Formats: sequence, structure tokens, C-alpha cells
Amino acid sequence: MLYEAGVYVNPVLPPATPATECLLRTSYMATLKEPLEKILENSNVFSGISELGPAFFSMLIVVALMYWGTMARIVRGEVLRIKEQEYVLAARAMGANSGRIIRSHILPNCIGPIIVTTTLQIPSAIFTESFLSFIGLGISAPLASLGSMVTDALQGVYSFPSRVVFPSVIIALIILAFNTVGDALRDVLDPRMKK
Repeated sequence: MLYEAGVYVNPVLPPATPATECLLRTSYMATLKEPLEKILENSNVFSGISELGPAFFSMLIVVALMYWGTMARIVRGEVLRIKEQEYVLAARAMGANSGRIIRSHILPNCIGPIIVTTTLQIPSAIFTESFLSFIGLGISAPLASLGSMVTDALQGVYSFPSRVVFPSVIIALIILAFNTVGDALRDVLDPRMKK
């Protein structure tokens, strides 16, 4: 996890490979710091999300817009920390260009924290999708969703309580499994956790 000035940053969105490299390049150059901070701090940027309606791609857009900022902060913080390390400064002094430094030093050292924070935040995205489906803004009827299964089961909760219990237990088990895997990966990949 990233602790910067005593503030816990909560990453969520799993990064795609081209997007991660793009974030690494912009973070390495540190040219988008102020515009990125303004976008992330402005809560009115995402107004109109509720107008997208209950569709699969709308739900994906909502979840992506909710969680991309924290992963961008994690990637940027890691890049800024790593680019000041002695081995990166030595590579720069030996004449390595920026692309080679990113591929050889920065990207391999950022992968661990990105994987760990991603696996720790997947449960939050799963819970968000389940909640959106539960209130009717998630995945529509032909596709299956645990949240929509719980909504459908609420009509007959007194006759068949197992119809509500099973999807709820599955959501809880999935979230617990991802949290356990993320915690184990953090123990393995984070050198600060080793004693």
C-alpha cells in the first residue's frame, strides 16, 4: 500500500497494460500533475452518470470512472518514488534513455504494488457491481449478476429464503477470497512487510 504524507490511498481499478504504461510515462515526466489533481478533486466531473441507464457497458463505465483515479495515484506515487532511487539515477548517468529506464527499472518495480493493490480492490468493485445490480442500475435481465439474483429473490424471501442466502454468501465468499489473496500477495511482494 502507498502511504504518502500519512495519507492512505485506496486503489481500486485493475490497470490494463497500455493504460499502465501510459500512466507510467506521464508520471515519469511529471507533466500532468496539476491537471490530474484538479480532475481527481473535482466532484462535478462525473455528473450525469445516473443517466447512462441499466446496461452492461454503462455499469462498466460507472465502475471505471469511480476507480481509475486511485490507481492513477498509486502508479504515480510509485513512479515518483522509484525514479529517485540510486539505480535509476545511475542508469540515467550512464546514458540510458527514458524508454529504457521505464522498461528496465521502473515498470518491473511498479508491478508488485500494482498487482497487490488491484487484488485488494477487486472486492470493492465486485461489491459496487452487486449493489448497482441490486438497485436496478447494473447488469440487465438476460445477463446474470449476483446483485440482480438477490433482488429477484426478495420477492419470495419468506417462501424460499435460500434464494437470498446463496447469492449473498457467494458475494461474501468471493470478497473474502480476493481479500485473502491480496493480503498474501502483499506479504510476498512488499519488502516492507518482511522482517
